[in-house]
Amino acid sequence: MKTPAPAWTCGLALVLLLLLAVLQTTTAQKNDIDIYSLTVDSKVSSRFAHTVVTSRVVNRADTMQEATFQMELPKRAFITNFSMIIDGVTYPGNIKEKAAAQEQYSAAVARGESAGLVKATGRKMEQFQVSVSVAPAAKVTFELVYEELLKRNLGVYELLLKVQPQQLVKHLQMDIHIFEPQGISFLETDSTFMTSELENALTTSQTQTKAHILFKPTLSQQQKSSEQKDTVINGDFIVRYDVNRTLSGGSIQIENGYFVHYFAPEGLPTIPKNVIFVIDKSGSMRGKKIQQTREALIKILDDLSPKDQFNLVPFSEEATQWKPSLVPASAENVKKAKTYAAGIQAQGGTNINSAMLMAVQLLERATREELLPSGSVSLIILLTDGDPTVGETNPETIQRNVQDAIGGQYSLFCLGFGFDVSYAFLERLALDNGGLARRIYEDSDSALQLQDFYQEVANPLLTAVAFEYPSNAVEDVTQDNFRLLFKGSEMVVAGKLRDQSPDVLSAKVSGQLLMQNITFQTESSMAEQEEFQSTKYIFHNFMERLWAYLTIQQLLEQIVSASDAEKQTLKTRALGLSLNYSFVTPLTSMVVTKPEGQEQSQVAEKPVENENRNRNVPLGHSVFRYQDFMGMRRSGMTGGNHADLLLTHRRGFRGQAAEMLPSFSSRLGPPGPLRPHYSFDSFSNPNLRLRAPVLTSAPSGFDEMLHGVDFKIKETTSTHAPPGELPSPSALTEAPAAILPLPGQSVDRLCVDIEHSQGPMNLLSDPDQGIEVTGHYEIEKAQFSWIEVTFRDPQLQVHATPTRVVVTRNRRNSAYKWKNTLFSVMPGLKMTKDEAGLLLLSSPDKVTIGLLFWDGPGQGLRLLLRDTDRFSSHVGGTLGMPPMALHSGHPQKSPLPSNKQCPEFLCVSRPPCLYPLLIHPLSLRPVLPGCALGAPNRGR
Repeated sequence: MKTPAPAWTCGLALVLLLLLAVLQTTTAQKNDIDIYSLTVDSKVSSRFAHTVVTSRVVNRADTMQEATFQMELPKRAFITNFSMIIDGVTYPGNIKEKAAAQEQYSAAVARGESAGLVKATGRKMEQFQVSVSVAPAAKVTFELVYEELLKRNLGVYELLLKVQPQQLVKHLQMDIHIFEPQGISFLETDSTFMTSELENALTTSQTQTKAHILFKPTLSQQQKSSEQKDTVINGDFIVRYDVNRTLSGGSIQIENGYFVHYFAPEGLPTIPKNVIFVIDKSGSMRGKKIQQTREALIKILDDLSPKDQFNLVPFSEEATQWKPSLVPASAENVKKAKTYAAGIQAQGGTNINSAMLMAVQLLERATREELLPSGSVSLIILLTDGDPTVGETNPETIQRNVQDAIGGQYSLFCLGFGFDVSYAFLERLALDNGGLARRIYEDSDSALQLQDFYQEVANPLLTAVAFEYPSNAVEDVTQDNFRLLFKGSEMVVAGKLRDQSPDVLSAKVSGQLLMQNITFQTESSMAEQEEFQSTKYIFHNFMERLWAYLTIQQLLEQIVSASDAEKQTLKTRALGLSLNYSFVTPLTSMVVTKPEGQEQSQVAEKPVENENRNRNVPLGHSVFRYQDFMGMRRSGMTGGNHADLLLTHRRGFRGQAAEMLPSFSSRLGPPGPLRPHYSFDSFSNPNLRLRAPVLTSAPSGFDEMLHGVDFKIKETTSTHAPPGELPSPSALTEAPAAILPLPGQSVDRLCVDIEHSQGPMNLLSDPDQGIEVTGHYEIEKAQFSWIEVTFRDPQLQVHATPTRVVVTRNRRNSAYKWKNTLFSVMPGLKMTKDEAGLLLLSSPDKVTIGLLFWDGPGQGLRLLLRDTDRFSSHVGGTLGMPPMALHSGHPQKSPLPSNKQCPEFLCVSRPPCLYPLLIHPLSLRPVLPGCALGAPNRGR
């Protein structure tokens, strides 16, 4: 296959969660079962993804071994086929009605076998696993096929490949083809395992309507190092993209007698909303849950538009309201609400019925008294972590009470916190009232999950949306009426074309926008569209299968809230489609056959969300037997402190930090063994209450400088270095808080005084580069509590704290621990983070910004800068003037005399012949060059 040239551009929400097949053995020698080929072929045609995972293994042992094929797929995906080829014989998976498979299933359970092959394993994934015994030297081919209609979420489609082969694979390949007739507007990739070596194995190409992503690493690229033969591939690979769209009736696409209509118009104004937050504060919310809820609620309140109205209804045994009526989201009201939210405490029982009726009454009274903006949208958002225990506790009665009270006037969204809540109850409550339910997983990022959900419903664009097609042209159309269209989402309608339909299919989409009726018209030729002829991007009858998939998903949703009389009719139709198109759904099962002498069959069934209740599902962790062992090997943690790992791992800090600073002066002489080192001590001068960092090494490069560095605290006294000389290596108490190149040769030391700063600081800002760096420095702890980097193009925000990094892109938050790796390429920006925790943000024409959490002596956040000559003449901020200004050629006062004493604030010296300048900012005063290190102003 021809290798395409790199080209990237992204925006709609495609969710394809894929775990490359993992094969394991039950013996001590895990490589007895050798995976010699592992391929993933994914074709995304007009948002419909068809994925084939093929794994080929051989038993290299002298005895019979067991091979386990294990992978994860999206919860929204339907398995369509699975087969094993053993000694040339194919053993297929047969999809049957669940009842028909029950006999085989029960027999397997009776034999003590693990008959369930599919189970939920995380927030978005299900795990498929099957084992088979393999004779010596025998080969087995596993093949799994699944399909999914990709859903737009917060403006992007996301393809997530979770890659954990657990061994080196001779032929490892991911081949992804995307075809979008509307045109691909942008495409980007992320990875948590990518290294500089693996980056060379990734190629992409893009035309107006097509994209091709190929990842094909060699054996040497896969392995951790020449000494370690384990694979470095262990984590996520993500592709995100969006399509071109305009303010129109959307895009109608036709293939083989079926059509699909995508609708997400651009340029519509946001409709003001009236929102009631119903917050569970019962005793079960005590601790981290209520803390994260308060944190999320405060952030959500900040995100309210001034045109919105809102109120809070916290509840336990009784429901209370923050204000007697809804109030405008003015700055003053939001501030008061945040103070109130910060004081919410958890105790008591759970009275959901009373709280929901109170929320509805608030909206009813405001509507009756005409207090709500005309054309606005009213929403109720319920967050709870348990079942009702006080007042009305019968779920069906509560559902009926709430539905009668709402009367189709408002939309209800239900968030279930954790696994102690009845998700089926919340799902029906939401679907009965034009909303949806979402589980919030108990984890360190629960607050971010709440914020992300709010962002999905924060910007309503249209209400009462209806699709109309000529009755003589189409039949069997999926859902064509929707209550709300939100910014960043997409409405999808599919159907069959009639035999005698017109040559042109026309469509009318109507809705309401700010009390005004709005209508969109669009049409498409009935003739077979030429773009759908390429077998490279298209699989057979994909649009018919898309229609069947969408129809089944909608029927399953309708079953949740249908009456008993309606349920059977809906189930019968969904079952018929599932069997006709070979989908493993909650109504069907796949029977997996095996060779004679082994378990004769196993049954794969589709899990449903409510089956996970009371289970602590691992969140984003590996599901494989060797994960802990592999994790320790991968990080190099064999004992000792973290500084050893941070500074000696070649794929980590050393490799990336070496690029952060310019080359050292040639006057340092040839490279040689590192003699000086970092050390951190208190100053012996009792009059100096500040702590100062300094670099005391003169190697030929930063990579060599870091190798073998000693970061242990030394109990030695120090003397103050005369001006122009290096201070004693022991004249340190902690590592520098900021590292940046020093411009010119005339200034050897700079002082930064931030002692009197209150609140967040503007550390750097350059409007021409579209970069801003802010931070909050805690004087008492002598460290940053957070640093935030914001880019204008692409729109990206990185918020770093000592515990994690939160990346916000397209209103979506992603949280990363410092030791989690990351590799992201987006238009105009590259973001990488290695195992040592060094996060780099770089671009060919922008300043490179680095963030690091240093957990050695003097632990805290560190800011690093490179390529500062790219700053414009408009650079500003505490660190932007004058160090960057000098780089930009700004006129500056002459350096102070070398014997000039510093005021009582930090001065940092540049070692002779070295370009790096180390700054430890402790106050917000002008930077003064020429100060002697550690010399206080005794005249003050």
